[in-house]
Amino acid sequence: MVTAPASDLIEAPGTDEELWRAWAGLAELPAADIGGWSSAVIVAAHPDDEVLGAGGIMAALARAGARLRLVSLTDGEASHPGTTEPAALARRRAAETAEALHVLGAQRAEVIRLGLPDTGLAACEDEIEASLADLMAGFDVGLAPWSRDAHADHDAAGRAARRASDRTLGYPVWMWHWAVPGDPRVPWHRALRADLPADVAGRKRAAIDRFASQLESRGGALGPVLSPGTIAHFTRDLEVLLR
Repeated sequence: MVTAPASDLIEAPGTDEELWRAWAGLAELPAADIGGWSSAVIVAAHPDDEVLGAGGIMAALARAGARLRLVSLTDGEASHPGTTEPAALARRRAAETAEALHVLGAQRAEVIRLGLPDTGLAACEDEIEASLADLMAGFDVGLAPWSRDAHADHDAAGRAARRASDRTLGYPVWMWHWAVPGDPRVPWHRALRADLPADVAGRKRAAIDRFASQLESRGGALGPVLSPGTIAHFTRDLEVLLR
């Protein structure tokens, strides 16, 4: 179990991506059968979570003609505290999502925004579960933030999605920052690997670049939400899902 406070894990210096790339354990994970999915709901706690954690899978599914539904729980309006007006930031992040989906080739995905409070999802879990139970019904699979990612919004989104559908798989985001290869806090025995062809990995990288609000300095003493070292975790030729 993750025992340290989430803020400590995320704010602490992270694991260098070179360590993850050198770890044979990732390549040894069993493969996810994404070719068998004709439809998927992707749940994001904040705009960009879905591209970071599952953008390659989304691109591959879109290319195969799968039906895609993106459910964004919040508009990400709290990522620039004290420097950007929340409503303006929410509009910008929605536009970035649309651009990213186009780059992925998933511009036909249905996008549903629930408008729940950024940084407040833990207080909305029952509401999220009820909404997702309807929105995920009839889909082959659900992809949601891993419920032990150590970000309160991610964890709440993952827990609610798993309760809403037993076909939910978790995609880690911040786990790549605070965990280390072979970390016993991560249930590697429940992990699956989705290999990304070079063109799909390239689309994902280009889609990440569309989230400029998260990549540029936020002003004052605040750096970017996503540092180059963090982005490096999401430019691999594979993605990982947790059952």
